[in-house]
Amino acid sequence: MPSAAEFPALIGFAFVAAASPGPNNIMVMSSGANFGIRRTLPHMFGIGIGFAVMIVLVGLGLMALFERYPLLNTILTVASVTYLLWLAWKIANAAPPQAGGDVGKPFSFLQASAFQWVNPKAWAMGTTAITLYAPEHTLSAVLIVATAFVAVTLPSLTFWVFAGTMVQRWLSKPARLRAFNIFMALLLVGSLYLGLRH
Repeated sequence: MPSAAEFPALIGFAFVAAASPGPNNIMVMSSGANFGIRRTLPHMFGIGIGFAVMIVLVGLGLMALFERYPLLNTILTVASVTYLLWLAWKIANAAPPQAGGDVGKPFSFLQASAFQWVNPKAWAMGTTAITLYAPEHTLSAVLIVATAFVAVTLPSLTFWVFAGTMVQRWLSKPARLRAFNIFMALLLVGSLYLGLRH
């Protein structure tokens, strides 16, 4: 379990991990620009709660399973790359919200929660946090790590969504929105590359 002296380090690690650019932050910024804060709230809470659940499950046994069966890592990597490339394509080709259709819908709570399982950055953050701050894998230690991430992830996501809404008026022209979505899709692919290198 993290000691009182280690807890500030855990919060700092969680903040840097959660606030730095990655698939989650890029996607909520894009959602904020396309749909606004209110419609992006389920996406935000899905990330925060879904990632916390992932940390708990990884800390209580899934990490050992992946260490024992390396093929699972390969399967997860292929699934992550495939899904993130599909999401990047979907973001790049998103229709304006007023155009209707499925491509104009923000992520739901469940979609955002499930996304954590194919997010390379989430896996890297979660496994590193457990290794550093809950190496004994006890329930209490793992819950502290998960709680620390929830505490910093939601404020961090709020910043990224707000940043997206700040450019929303500028994106009122379809050509600008299209260019922004393509740029965000390229950033998502770039974050995938960086996540896989860690």
